[in-house]
Amino acid sequence: MALSREQPRVGCVFHSDQGIEYAAHEYRDLVAAAGMRRSMSRKSTPLDNAMVESFFHTLKTELVHLRKFENDIEAVAAIVEFVEFYNRERLHSGIGYQNPASYVRALG
Repeated sequence: MALSREQPRVGCVFHSDQGIEYAAHEYRDLVAAAGMRRSMSRKSTPLDNAMVESFFHTLKTELVHLRKFENDIEAVAAIVEFVEFYNRERLHSGIGYQNPASYVRALG
């Protein structure tokens, strides 16, 4: 979904944990075809991938733990909406209280 909208630069790094979905051949092929590089944390070492860990903490505390979803479709829709909010509206202290979309645009 994001790949079709954003078209990341060649060499862009995709950070993830060691979830089984990130080890799948289909996923690895998709990342490689997009010209991206995979970054995976070591087992039981969340600081290796602090950005992803921080995102999922925020997702859980600002969305998942505050709602009861009726079904998977509702949960996925809410998560997609949250990711859009997180990237386009939510201010992040680590990038000067900008949203990530504005920060990336300013980089050129």
